[in-house]
Amino acid sequence: MVRFPWQRPPQPDNLQSSESPSGLGTFGGVYTPSILTILGVIMYLRFGWVIGNVGWGGALAIVTLSTSITFLTGLSISSISTDRVVRVGGAYYMISRSLGIETGGAVGIPLYFAQAISVALYTIGFAESLVRTFPVLSNAQTAIALITTIVVAALAIKSANLAIRAQYFIMAAIALSLLSFAFGRSIAPSDVPTWPSSSGESFWSVFAVFFPAVTGIMAGVNMSGDLRDPSKSIPVGTLAAIGTGYVIYMVLPLFLAQRADIASLLDNPLVMRDIALWGDAILLGVWGATLSSALGSILGAPRVLQALARDGVLPRSLRWLGRGSGAGDEPRLGTLVTLGVAVAAVCLGDLNLIAPVLTMFFLSTYMVLNVAAALEGFLQSPSFRPTFRVPWLFSAVGAIGCLMVMMLINAVAAVVAALFVLGVYIWLERRELQTAWGDVRRGLWSELARMAIFSLDDTPDPKNWRPHVLVLSGAPTRRWPLIDLAAAFTHNRGLVSVASILPSGSRDIAQQTTLENKLREYMAKRGVQALVRIVTAPDPFVGAERLIEAYGIGSLVPNTVLLGDSEQEHLRHDYCQLISTLHRSGRSVAILRENSDLGFGQRRRIDVWWGGLHANGSLMLLLAYLLRTGSRWRGATICLKLVVPNETAAQAARSNLESLTQQLRIGAMSQVLVSDGRPFREILHESSRSADLVCLGMATPNHHKDKDFSDYYKGLQEMASGLPTTVFVLAASDFAFEEVLQQDNPTLRRA
Repeated sequence: MVRFPWQRPPQPDNLQSSESPSGLGTFGGVYTPSILTILGVIMYLRFGWVIGNVGWGGALAIVTLSTSITFLTGLSISSISTDRVVRVGGAYYMISRSLGIETGGAVGIPLYFAQAISVALYTIGFAESLVRTFPVLSNAQTAIALITTIVVAALAIKSANLAIRAQYFIMAAIALSLLSFAFGRSIAPSDVPTWPSSSGESFWSVFAVFFPAVTGIMAGVNMSGDLRDPSKSIPVGTLAAIGTGYVIYMVLPLFLAQRADIASLLDNPLVMRDIALWGDAILLGVWGATLSSALGSILGAPRVLQALARDGVLPRSLRWLGRGSGAGDEPRLGTLVTLGVAVAAVCLGDLNLIAPVLTMFFLSTYMVLNVAAALEGFLQSPSFRPTFRVPWLFSAVGAIGCLMVMMLINAVAAVVAALFVLGVYIWLERRELQTAWGDVRRGLWSELARMAIFSLDDTPDPKNWRPHVLVLSGAPTRRWPLIDLAAAFTHNRGLVSVASILPSGSRDIAQQTTLENKLREYMAKRGVQALVRIVTAPDPFVGAERLIEAYGIGSLVPNTVLLGDSEQEHLRHDYCQLISTLHRSGRSVAILRENSDLGFGQRRRIDVWWGGLHANGSLMLLLAYLLRTGSRWRGATICLKLVVPNETAAQAARSNLESLTQQLRIGAMSQVLVSDGRPFREILHESSRSADLVCLGMATPNHHKDKDFSDYYKGLQEMASGLPTTVFVLAASDFAFEEVLQQDNPTLRRA
């Protein structure tokens, strides 16, 4: 990861540093911004409408259900924050260190914009409430919003401590408004039912309106870089804010239901002002709620931006946003940029269209935090040792709850937000960012692999057969066609393992590992996903046999071995012995005999010389089909060729072969050739000279007469000499490849 002069030296993420002597505490750094964001404009302007629609009992149910989701998210945050030091970036930092920098960035970038534009939402809301109270200011709403935005940004730029102290005055105003409301009076005889009636809004539509009221916990989490002891302050402050908000939201419906009628609750957004002992205290609370939310966003957004820049998520031209200022490392440059985004949003005026999408960004952050905690807890990695332990199932329920709420609030906005997050993730993944920390993804794949391996049956299943190819390639850079063909066979449906056998003593274990990594990177750059294994042996044939015996895990072993052809006469006997050993081990064998002048030609035609549906014939057809469904050979013609002695036999063979190709649904074109006494070699060369790949079956090795098989293989090479690139195929004797093609077709069984 590239580092810049203004960045602090990185500390390992898994080490707990000592507490900083300076910084914000639990009350000022986490509890205050969180509770002020929770007790916001929905409490003052929409809570009466909620009760009027669903009754006081329904309101209590909505509050409990909403807070339960937030509480589960708070537990997940507490678990993650007590496992590691949480530095600048809050939720982004937690997610990136658990699920990887791509996932962290995919959530962090939209989270930043959501918080930055939220500043405009709150300041516009403040300006609107001011204009409604003082109509003489009706023409100055935008100007008021701009001035308010600049003032809250100036507070944040001056100092986070100063902004927190300003929030104390706002908290006092909100407390005063709640006390004034508690000692207020009744304005109408109560007719509020316990549960919703059929005439009002539906329960879930009201739930969707209320839920954003309890989603303010990120305001405190985002201050993680300014906290004196994040691992203590984040859990205590977050859970305390959630608990305080729950108590207040559970008490308010009882007061509102007793002191007002349904009509007042539904039609008067400021019904709390009419009920309160001192009505203007409610206005102070409304203004305080909007300003505190704006302050929380203007404090949190630049810190997320700073963390994104320091981790290299942002483009190189924006890395200067990682610079901190003063002893507190405050993101003043990021605050100025955030001010610019907020001012632009204020100038747009009407943000109703994007407000739902912003809510989705916040909820997606909560969902991913729950997913991170659930995965960490489920995998039980030794490195995950939080002091605040939460059952992983709680976090999983929290993630599901967030997803359900996103769809309930606005399904279209949820889809838009998901597409944006996915786009950022793909962009970051393609950049191949390097990090100095590990994440949970490797543990997740390891667990899935463990479960899959133990779930695999040792008995091969024709219905689920797919090629797992072991390529004995030698030096991959010099024998690339072998790897190219193996990748085309599998095409993301099977595994490719590339193996090289080096002389004994030429490499130690560490050097072999380094070379394996280099070869893996080389193939990845050429678009091939493959496992790599390098072994040493006194002889390449001995090394190949050892590899076949030992390579694989459980029932997940290569079922097909791909070799390059060898015409060195002094090695033919050992080479044929290897083929015999591979066949006895139950592996299928494919040998690539490359025409160096033609290569794979135009990859438009594959000739399969047919000897029947069983054994080699079925495997050759399957391999040809797999080639044609890959990107490099897409659309190639498969020519199924059969030689018969005379025209009488040809008539019946044509009918049978055409029927067979139709029933196999492979899309092969059949061709019956009459020999009329001509040798097979002549027919082969004449018919396949224009092919791009020729598939020929091999005879089964005679284990007691290795010399005979060597002579047979020499004859096979001579017969194929001068052909386009050719593959010799020897199917494993203990696997019914015809069943992969037949799929319980009785007609094919009779064929």
